[in-house]
Amino acid sequence: MSLRIQERISRLTRSEQKLAKVILASPTIIETHSATELAALANVSKATTARFFRALGYADFEEVKVQAREERDRTQPYSYSVSPNGNPVLGRKISEHLELELVNLNRTFEEMDPDALRQASRMIADAPRVWFLGLDSNIWFARYARAVFLRLRHNVNAVNVSEGTLAEDLAMMGPRDVLIVMAQGPQSKDLNLILSHARTTRVNIIMITDHTNLAQAKRFADMVLRCHIANYGLIETHTTMVSLLRLLAVSYVGHVGEAAVRRAGLIDDINEELERFG
Repeated sequence: MSLRIQERISRLTRSEQKLAKVILASPTIIETHSATELAALANVSKATTARFFRALGYADFEEVKVQAREERDRTQPYSYSVSPNGNPVLGRKISEHLELELVNLNRTFEEMDPDALRQASRMIADAPRVWFLGLDSNIWFARYARAVFLRLRHNVNAVNVSEGTLAEDLAMMGPRDVLIVMAQGPQSKDLNLILSHARTTRVNIIMITDHTNLAQAKRFADMVLRCHIANYGLIETHTTMVSLLRLLAVSYVGHVGEAAVRRAGLIDDINEELERFG
């Protein structure tokens, strides 16, 4: 449902876009509200609501509800209860936690296009500089990715890793550089501004993201690598994103071969020297 909306949102009328924003802000609202109630929440007419769902390819609102339930069961197998004092209780077993993480990993890598992965590796290998970007809670992804790729090649940077240097970092980007953006979960409006500027510098943009940011990724990125991140509902999972970043690094090593091995060996030798005389 969310993906359908994001893919078509630019073609919707202004009233339909109001309804789209209500649903995107809380996708589970489809299961808990009627079409009339959704229309009232978005301050649009019932006729607009009917047109909106037909524009998304649904026969009627009942079909919408059926898909919403199926999507919830497929992507959100975890649920939580509420204790007598009102605090959420995540009442699931370790085995269920493992099952969900495996589902996320399986879906991500089963859908992964090997050609896209090879193309991303070539883009990184050919880039004068590689930049990693993660905003807000995604910033540590950028730091992790930079640490991994620094062992494999030169000129690897994390955007705004020193707080307050965003403009300076953006000013250093140039043609054929690669900007790898990690966008998991809700993103601030700053990301649109950063990506818009990056496009003017003719950098190649790779976005690693989940389904909630696909529309934005398709608008700005030269390549999109999608992660599945179904979670408890309260606590984010980072397993898939980290695993995909590692796979990208492995693919890069496979592309450049001995060059990455030599660099990693050189770094190990330097560390050994520093420890010896430290």
